[in-house]
Amino acid sequence: MADLAYVFHWPPSELDALTMDELEAWHSQALRLMKQANGNR
Repeated sequence: MADLAYVFHWPPSELDALTMDELEAWHSQALRLMKQANGNR
């Protein structure tokens, strides 16, 4: 959840409302964005 808060600037209250499936989907998006920002390292 920390990666979602970091990448998307979401407060804990927003993250608490997400289901496990939603967390997994957003986690994948966060990883993709972090890789793009870091040159796919």
